[in-house]
Amino acid sequence: MNDPDEVLDCLGQRCPLPVIAAARRLPELPVGGVLRVLADDPAAAIDIPAWCRMRGQEFVDSLTVDGSPAYDIRRAH
Repeated sequence: MNDPDEVLDCLGQRCPLPVIAAARRLPELPVGGVLRVLADDPAAAIDIPAWCRMRGQEFVDSLTVDGSPAYDIRRAH
């Protein structure tokens, strides 16, 4: 597992708040940068990959970090 360029802590937030936070933060990373979103709302497992598909960003992986769900997104453009 590679370290992300940035970690966005959205633990305790209900969807769509983690997706909105990721959408605001991702453009601030360089193209190719990886944003890790920590989100424990079960809907994030569906919403984050779906957002990536709709926006043309790369959904890298879902993983567990310190016992919490996490989602890695690579900025594609």
